[in-house]
Amino acid sequence: MIDRNNIPQHIAIIMDGNGRWATERGKDRSYGHQAGVDAVRTITSECTRLGVKFLTLYTFSTENWNRPADEVSALMGLVLTSLEDEIFMKNNVRFRVIGDRSRIPAEVNKKLAETEEHTAKNDTMTMIVALSYSSKLELTTATRQIAQEVKNGKLRVEDITEDTINERLWTNFMPDPELLIRTGGELRISNYLLWQCAYSEFYFCDTYWPDFDEAALHKAIESYQSRQRRFGKTEAQVEAEEK
Repeated sequence: MIDRNNIPQHIAIIMDGNGRWATERGKDRSYGHQAGVDAVRTITSECTRLGVKFLTLYTFSTENWNRPADEVSALMGLVLTSLEDEIFMKNNVRFRVIGDRSRIPAEVNKKLAETEEHTAKNDTMTMIVALSYSSKLELTTATRQIAQEVKNGKLRVEDITEDTINERLWTNFMPDPELLIRTGGELRISNYLLWQCAYSEFYFCDTYWPDFDEAALHKAIESYQSRQRRFGKTEAQVEAEEK
């Protein structure tokens, strides 16, 4: 049973298994990606109901540009058709995008910007789509910005802190995720939120993303709630603070 008083405020998800889900059903991989959009709608609605404040979805990595051209084209087309106002407005969800938008087709970028603007005042939850995203690129970009500021005399080396880096990441508008979920059976985080997940609780499951439903989400949250988050402290210290 989920403890409604201990819901992670930020859940990040690696939505894996769409292609394998489709292949096992004798379908094209694009069929699996379409089914994955339905799962996004389901999980978004349930997260808002539970009180999650930020939901970050790993949608397309920079490495995914190396996939077959027809699959990339289908995925970009799916982004266009799946950005329906209903899911955002019905659930009062704000939409944001993180990633290297310079590689995204102009038509898709335009739709992304329009959806961000139209949902800007929604405040029940923020859904963040990591699109053309690479954590290594994000950190490299932040490092270059900091180096340029030092070179220009706007920042002193001795003044660089963790906050200096946080403020220059694409995720600077949200807290770090407490819970990272990966579906599809793989046990890695695939260049996703490397800095931000320093103290996230990880949850891996074999369920393919199209089959990840409310019950599967509850199971992940229950696993999160069963753990003691110590942040370097001892178990005794944490228990003493909780009394």
